[in-house]
Amino acid sequence: MAPIDDTSPGSPLPHDYQRFLQRGSRRAPQMLYLHERGYRSGTINTDALGLRYSHCAGKRFSVAERGGAARVNVLVGGSTAMGIGASSDEHTVASYLSQLTGEVWLSLAGCGLNATQELLLFLTHQHRFGQIGHVVVLSGLNTLAQETLGEVLAGSQDPQRAQVYQDFLNRFNEGVPATPPARRESLWQRLGQALASRRVPPWPDIEPLSSPDKRLIRAADSIGRTLRQWDRLLADGHTTLTFILQPLLPWCREALPSGEQAMLAALERQPSNFDRLIGGAFDSQLHMAFLRRIKNQAEPIPCYDMNCMLGSSPAFTQDLFVDRLHFNDLGNNALAKVITAKLGLAQENHALRKVSPIKPG
Repeated sequence: MAPIDDTSPGSPLPHDYQRFLQRGSRRAPQMLYLHERGYRSGTINTDALGLRYSHCAGKRFSVAERGGAARVNVLVGGSTAMGIGASSDEHTVASYLSQLTGEVWLSLAGCGLNATQELLLFLTHQHRFGQIGHVVVLSGLNTLAQETLGEVLAGSQDPQRAQVYQDFLNRFNEGVPATPPARRESLWQRLGQALASRRVPPWPDIEPLSSPDKRLIRAADSIGRTLRQWDRLLADGHTTLTFILQPLLPWCREALPSGEQAMLAALERQPSNFDRLIGGAFDSQLHMAFLRRIKNQAEPIPCYDMNCMLGSSPAFTQDLFVDRLHFNDLGNNALAKVITAKLGLAQENHALRKVSPIKPG
C-alpha cells in the first residue's frame, strides 16, 4: 500500500471527484440515488452497482465483487464513509479497516444518503453479502441536512419559487461545484466558464426555518428509529451493529491546524449548499444533545461519537479535514484506527476473541 498522501485540506477536491459526483447527480425515477456505475479514474472507482471498491491484502473488493471472501464486514454511511477526499480507493476508511483488521470491509456508502436511505441500500443488496461479521454505521449529518432540505422544499407552493427549490435540489450533492468537461475548449468557452464560476448559485428565498434544535431532534429520532430497524434486521445472525456519529469540523476541534484554517476561510467566503443546510447546528452544545438523543432512541445499540474519539488519535493535531466533513488520507487512516481500537477489531486480537460460529448461507 502506498504511503499516506497528506494533501493540503485548503485545496479543492481533485477533478476526478468533481467529475464523478457531477455525473452521479443524474437521478432515475423510482430508484435509490447512487453513483455512476463502473466509474474508472486514478482516484475513485466503482463497481457495477455504483459502489466504491475497498482494498484488502492486495486485492480489491466491492458489494458486486466479493470474490471468495466467506465473511465480510460492512461500512455504511454517506460521503465520509465512502472516502470522498481520499487520494485513491486504497486510502478510504474501509480500506484502512481492512488493512488493520486483516478482514474484508466493503463500502456500502453513498453521497447524500440519509439514515433511511442507508438502510434501503442494505436491503437492496443484502442477498449479496453472505456472512457478515460487523456492520459499522458512520453517519448522521446527511439526515440532519435533509431535515432542513425538507423544510426548504416545502416552504412555498408558488410555481416560480418551487422551480428555484428544484434547481437547488438538483445542485445539492454535498456541496460539490460543477466542473467543466476535460476536453480542450476554445478561448471563448474558457472565458465564459471563468465568468460563470464567479456567480454563486443563490440560496433560495425561503420562509423562516424551524430552530436548529428542533431539526436536530427530528434527525436524531429518525436515526434512532432506523438503527432499531437495523438491529431487528440483523438479529437472527451473529453480526455486531455499531453506530458512530461522523465528525463535523466545528464539533470536533477547538483549535485548527494552519491548513484547515485556510480551508475554512475559503468556505466562509463561498459556503456550499450542504454547509448552509447544517450551518445552524455548528454549536457544540447542540452536538452533544444530538448524540444523547440518538443514544436514547437507539438503546441498546452501541452509539459512539467520533467527534470526541478522534482526539485520541496521534494525528489529531495535523491537517485531517479537506472541508467540514471530508478527510484526506491521513484523516481516513486516523478514523479507521480509532474505530479499530474502540471496537477491539485489531488483527492481533482475532485469536483472543471468541466469535460465534456462523451457519453457511
